[in-house]
Amino acid sequence: MEKRLMHAVQYNAYGGGPNALKQVEVPIPSPNKDEILIKMEAASINPLDWKIQKRILWPILPAKFPYIPCMDVAGEVIEVGKGVTKFKAGDKVVGLTSPFSGGGLAEFAVIKESVTALRPPEISASEFAGLPVAGITALQALSQSIGIKLDGSGERKNILVTAASGGVGHYAVQLAKLGNAHVTATCGARNIEFVKSLGADEVIDYRTPEGAALKSPSGKKYDAVIHCANEFPWSVFEPNLSMNAKVVDMSPTFGSVISFALKKLTFPKKQLVPWFLLPNCRDLQYLVDLVKQGKLRTIIDSKYPLTKAADGWAKSIDGHATGKIIFEFE
Repeated sequence: MEKRLMHAVQYNAYGGGPNALKQVEVPIPSPNKDEILIKMEAASINPLDWKIQKRILWPILPAKFPYIPCMDVAGEVIEVGKGVTKFKAGDKVVGLTSPFSGGGLAEFAVIKESVTALRPPEISASEFAGLPVAGITALQALSQSIGIKLDGSGERKNILVTAASGGVGHYAVQLAKLGNAHVTATCGARNIEFVKSLGADEVIDYRTPEGAALKSPSGKKYDAVIHCANEFPWSVFEPNLSMNAKVVDMSPTFGSVISFALKKLTFPKKQLVPWFLLPNCRDLQYLVDLVKQGKLRTIIDSKYPLTKAADGWAKSIDGHATGKIIFEFE
């Protein structure tokens, strides 16, 4: 019997940017063991999505073409595969598609039970669609790498968040404040008041001399840096760091991994740490619960229908979105 079709957006080869995204009709996928089929309500784009298209993770990703991009998804469970015990048809959920198979920019998507969380139906899907990649990245960097206790019970630390108005950055500021940190943040001049509204104690325009030097206005040394901006040389970070500080690089490159190894030799107490996302349902559910409790906000820069996916793709590549770019499905 012929499979039912769904509307999706895909690309057929590396490169091409937004112009390479094609609006297509493809078969609705079926969930395998431990998988869930959801009817999509919202999706979110992350820089990783268009970096995959730019061949940055070749030959690992994507596993094959054509490829339906975007991993952050939120929707309603339609069908569950064998072995699924936590979810049932009708549940509202948020989760991640596999980066190998993709699937977020489509009317239906398949996700693993192990990277899926229940979300409250009374709050819109768009409020949760930005959480999986950016939110978990910020949470894990703060709690696992830096050791911030998000209940505020730990030692107070001075944290720097670069590119604090972006996807990972705007979550990192809010989560660090829940952990009782003193937060200094960098962003462009137009976003200074916005980043202050997230709870940052000090905000620096990165285009000023102070911003370029990453100097805290109060002269504080940083115990840790959540580095979400483009690469800074170690010589810029080092004078601003306390004795045992960590710089956690949210977008590690081959060069930064090499730098990490060298810094272990030359600055054993001050560390440059490349961070790699390890998605799981526990961390995602924790973030969902924070949103439900009003303790964490997803700031939405802009929304696009699936038919305008190329416009949202271009907006993300431009690199000046405030918060998250969301795709909404009717």
